[in-house]
Amino acid sequence: MKDYLSLRIGKRFSSFQLHKKTIWFSLLALLIVIAVAVVSLGMGEMKIAPLDVVKVLLGIGSEENALIVEQFRLPRIVIAILVGAALAVAGAIMQGLVRNPLASPDILGVSGGASVFAVGFLILFETASIKWLPPIAFLGATLTTFLLYALSWKKGVTPLRLVMIGVGIKIAAGAIVTMLIMFSPFLLQNKALLWLTGSIYGVAWNDVFMILPWVVGLILVAALLARRLNIQQLGDDLATSLGSSLQLDRFLLLMICAALTGTAVSVGGDISFVALLAPHIAKQLIGPSFGGAMTLSAFLGAIIVLLADLIARMAFSPIEVPVGVFTSAIGAPFFIYLLYKNRNR
Repeated sequence: MKDYLSLRIGKRFSSFQLHKKTIWFSLLALLIVIAVAVVSLGMGEMKIAPLDVVKVLLGIGSEENALIVEQFRLPRIVIAILVGAALAVAGAIMQGLVRNPLASPDILGVSGGASVFAVGFLILFETASIKWLPPIAFLGATLTTFLLYALSWKKGVTPLRLVMIGVGIKIAAGAIVTMLIMFSPFLLQNKALLWLTGSIYGVAWNDVFMILPWVVGLILVAALLARRLNIQQLGDDLATSLGSSLQLDRFLLLMICAALTGTAVSVGGDISFVALLAPHIAKQLIGPSFGGAMTLSAFLGAIIVLLADLIARMAFSPIEVPVGVFTSAIGAPFFIYLLYKNRNR
């Protein structure tokens, strides 16, 4: 018990234990998020020293620096953190549901469903306001998850059926997106392809305020349900014998995963492999418990997207490369490594 820190909320409400390793790694990851964010806020056509960035954030910086940091760069940094955290927690949930480290919303078709709706909206309703894109992508992720759950149902939903049906949905969604792009005008093709690659270019405070309550709220709910996800790792029969409402819990967690994915994709586009990378790294650091893994995954996801965005902005300046290019460049070899590592399972 020396490795755990007990925490009680009220006398009768709730009590739980936190592993000290989880606390230390989470605090370290949080400090890295802050450090990368400060550095990123200072990078651009006009360089700002980290100390001057901190002064702006504390409200004592110069007006010129404050304008650049607060109005042009800070919304993008906050969006990167929120999108990374949302995708990472969604990935942790999906890996727990499927009981497989290779699972993630983008691999099992949830992100693909959001992409179909978003690309269809961009191409078929070219005169419509771009403000409709987030709810359309959110709707696509949610409906795809309902379809995934319905097609996987046969006296309940099993992890194997979720994987098989999910991969099929991903392939079908990719084919639909390709057809939509092929039969669209050239200018709209470029617009759709940029969104599909994953980019947080041009976001504003309106985008932050739109997804902030969703991301924070859904992550908190996911953390509260983490214990139920831990029970499912024991297997369906044992989880049921322990009193778990297995199918209801699985449905609720799947809907939270869809909502987090749709929220992230609606603003950041189809940013790949963050949902695969972050939870896997978190569990390697602190172990298989999903309570701590979700928290650490959120910070790691934020770090991945922040670093990818920083590289995307600065590596080929003045040309800006979409964030998804760099997350895919890291994630694809990592996915191959996981496939090789788990080939005998």
